[in-house]
Amino acid sequence: MRRLNEKEEAIMQALWRLERAFVKEIIAELEPPPPPVTTVSSVVRKLEGEGFIGHESFGKTYRYFPAVSKEEYRSRAFQHLMQSYFESSAEALLSHFVREEEVSYGELEALLDKIKKQEDHDTQ
Repeated sequence: MRRLNEKEEAIMQALWRLERAFVKEIIAELEPPPPPVTTVSSVVRKLEGEGFIGHESFGKTYRYFPAVSKEEYRSRAFQHLMQSYFESSAEALLSHFVREEEVSYGELEALLDKIKKQEDHDTQ
């Protein structure tokens, strides 16, 4: 699955929020100023052709829906980020957050607690 560009991602974010929408509803969900209907329609058709979006027909009008879940796309995008920027190292990723993003010790402790609980759940 390829990474989406900025316009495509904005449209997918709108569809993930709306679940099902006509082009005008997608446009209303985008950041102002609104892009032209023709631009959004073109991007939607492209995304549909690539399998990111599906549609239902209502005469000559289409209502679109995500064919790829936000979770699936996020997982693939995150895998790419980890491989490309952190050499697939969770330690490098966490070090980045501590150094650059100023994640607090308390937030890291909470994350470790979640990991421990998940490990306990997985071993049962």
